[in-house]
Amino acid sequence: MRLLGFEITRRKPPVVTKALAQSVQDRGWWSMIYDAWPGGWQANASDAIYSQDTVLAYHAVYACITLIANDIGKLRHKLVEQDPKTRIWSETTNSAFSPVLRRPNNYQNHIQFKEWWITSKLINGNAYALKQRDGRGVVTALYLLDPLRVKPLVTPTAEVYYELKSDNMAGLEAENVVVPASEIIHDRMNCLFHPLLGVGPIFACGAAASQGLRIIEDQNSFFANHAHPGGMLLAPGAISQDTAERLKTYWNENFAGDNAGKIAALGDGLTYEPMRMTAADAQLIDQLKWTAEIVCSAFHVPPFKIGLGIMPTYQNAEVLNQIYYADCLQSLIEQFEACMDEGIGLDAPIAGRQLGVELDLAGLLRMDQATQIRTLTEGVKGGLWTPNEARS
Repeated sequence: MRLLGFEITRRKPPVVTKALAQSVQDRGWWSMIYDAWPGGWQANASDAIYSQDTVLAYHAVYACITLIANDIGKLRHKLVEQDPKTRIWSETTNSAFSPVLRRPNNYQNHIQFKEWWITSKLINGNAYALKQRDGRGVVTALYLLDPLRVKPLVTPTAEVYYELKSDNMAGLEAENVVVPASEIIHDRMNCLFHPLLGVGPIFACGAAASQGLRIIEDQNSFFANHAHPGGMLLAPGAISQDTAERLKTYWNENFAGDNAGKIAALGDGLTYEPMRMTAADAQLIDQLKWTAEIVCSAFHVPPFKIGLGIMPTYQNAEVLNQIYYADCLQSLIEQFEACMDEGIGLDAPIAGRQLGVELDLAGLLRMDQATQIRTLTEGVKGGLWTPNEARS
């Protein structure tokens, strides 16, 4: 069967049949986040596991992922060529490579493609793109795959293959299709357990995100009861079990839930004592802020970028964006560019031309107007730009 310009068969070649093996069993494929120690979460077994989808609902996790993905997604692809004499890279076009950069596939533009690539990498630690080739062997389309439906395989001779589950968006109708590494672009981050399996930031901040969600859920339940905590009815003397049950039932039916806040008349020394730690005692706001800050540290995002705290006033916006770029975005951008270079065949000179893929950082690193004028003025004086280039 010929799939996406590459000859693929569901039948494994004899030389590979006994050699393929899953690279690491159950390493790097977390769709669930487990408690870090036995008996965690107050020994509540039903809540000891948080699904990845649930953790993504925490505002700090969502904000960090979307911030990074959107900031990288908005950067324009550039096909660049290196001058053999000056070694300077300049933008160019090429009929073989420019089209796939402008439109990677038939259902995503270049912004959506990069956003989904980075989102997949941040959530799962891995991003996989299946190549489609034409008759010349040139890559004409790239289809991002669901990381949970891709399995890296390694032979005893260190050859890498990928087992792909069916994916209609990528044109994969058959189950368990095995393709060589040459037909997959695999971008991975933080390979803690195996060089083929990346580990995303959620691995490090899942517990903090779960705690933050629990705080929010607890407050939702509290305010659903009209901000009235549960409590105890105290009698000055001994009462029978039947009397206690009758008082409890009466109180729950008449003064709990939608009836909270009604006036109760108590006699015979009966008193009501709330049973809830106050927000001040629990340091509720500090705990919630702390969990969000842990999430930010795992994603290397300055907290003020997602609305936590106050933006520092001792530096201008340019310096703050430079810090964000250097600490958070730069490695992701460099890895993306390297994967694209190798993936579409630009890692070696083509007909004597050295081409490459770069992301245009002009949309990300914008100087304030005063600094920009000074920089352009000095650049023109130093001969780096012509006056017309500086004006443009």
